[in-house]
Amino acid sequence: MKTLVFALSVAAVVSAADIGVNNKIRGNYVEARTADIYTGPCFANSEVELTGNLAVLGWKIEKGSWEGIPLDGLSVVGVVHSDSTLGDFMHPDAVNARAVLIVDEKATVEQRMALVQFAQHMGGGLLATVLRTDARPIAFTTGEMHSREAKLVAGDALVETRALAETDKICHNEDVWYKPLTELDHAMAAYTVEQSYHGKGLNTTWSYPNKRSAYVGTFSVQN
Repeated sequence: MKTLVFALSVAAVVSAADIGVNNKIRGNYVEARTADIYTGPCFANSEVELTGNLAVLGWKIEKGSWEGIPLDGLSVVGVVHSDSTLGDFMHPDAVNARAVLIVDEKATVEQRMALVQFAQHMGGGLLATVLRTDARPIAFTTGEMHSREAKLVAGDALVETRALAETDKICHNEDVWYKPLTELDHAMAAYTVEQSYHGKGLNTTWSYPNKRSAYVGTFSVQN
């Protein structure tokens, strides 16, 4: 009897461990905003509350499940419009943030729902108020992390990045001014080659290329 109880206990521990592994989700991330995140204090202070209230955030899931639903190889994108500068020290929580979510059209109905839940978990208050959800083709490619190269095309949203170069400095007193808009394992500031949104739902569209306004990174989260 003791042997049977021990075997059942071991099986329960193994099963719980398997569930934990299955519910861990990891992948690559890119974001770009309408304000420099790598900048000098004078430039940052001149922009605060005047710009930086728009952003595109994208997650590409390499491996993992959300609430037991496998999401390997799928992507989800959040497009955000706030009434305040995102990540500003004076207003750490975005004011009146509203969002459009773009889910991978390759996903099943069940997977699309899981992608929305995952994105809202990762985006927090930024993605709490979703005005529109679209299923669109998403192409999300990344280079080696330190290359900081990423390209995200998701319906009407576009982000393309590269590494920051010495020639990108203006005042030569630049530093990373804002933190990433989501929790990441590893993040690196990057140069935004292209960033735009021309879709519906936010009552605004934009194009904000050639800025020091992006992050690339990796994430992993247990659920």
